[in-house]
Amino acid sequence: MITDTHAHVFWKTFDDDREAMLARARSAGVERMIVPGTEVDTSRAAFELCAREPGLFPSAGLHPHDASSSDSAARTAIAELSRRDDAVAVGETGLDFFKEYSPRAAQLENFRWHLELARALDKPVIVHCRDAHEETLAALRGVPGVRGVMHCYTMGAEELPGYLDLGFYISFSGVVTYPKNERNQAAARAVPIERLLVETDAPYLAPQGRRGARNEPAFVRGVLDELVRVRGTTFDALARRTSENAAELFRLPAP
Repeated sequence: MITDTHAHVFWKTFDDDREAMLARARSAGVERMIVPGTEVDTSRAAFELCAREPGLFPSAGLHPHDASSSDSAARTAIAELSRRDDAVAVGETGLDFFKEYSPRAAQLENFRWHLELARALDKPVIVHCRDAHEETLAALRGVPGVRGVMHCYTMGAEELPGYLDLGFYISFSGVVTYPKNERNQAAARAVPIERLLVETDAPYLAPQGRRGARNEPAFVRGVLDELVRVRGTTFDALARRTSENAAELFRLPAP
């Protein structure tokens, strides 16, 4: 079994071939996917899709790009979805100081709200971090007891200790397969095996060889191939262990 721990398979870009895309994933051994929402409408879409597709598990959140829209109505809707038994996490949330589509103050306040919700519900939080390492780590430290995953980890080994000390899992995407990305590959080598996850972030960040094309969960095999290379293990062992880790974090049935 392979688990793609971050796939936005509700996006409209999959509307014309969603069933075929999911069939390709399952044929490739990807039997489980975590499907995070990024604002109210996409969070609802994630839950609707997961309710009718076996092996898909939803979460609800307000992405940092949408932090300016994180008003009381939006938060009420996200909290209601997150409380559902089928919700396996809170998020996607976090900080993005690279594109900065929402002001930093709004992002920080939105992120802290999600962290408090995740801790109150005892569910993991799915964290987006881009060009905001120090602020992200400070926010996580400010809510003791919160657990979760650093999704699409793109930093190096030197930034890992703070997240690992907090008990967070580290998930690698197609970014780790890109040439001249030794820092991220070093991080993939350094993460303890019990904290390691893989993802696509579909439809974004297709692995090398498919770069620039629409990403989809079947392509998570390319991420696993790169981790096998940098860690010196076997594909089956790594697929099995990362699926076991996902089951532990998201409290899924054992694979």
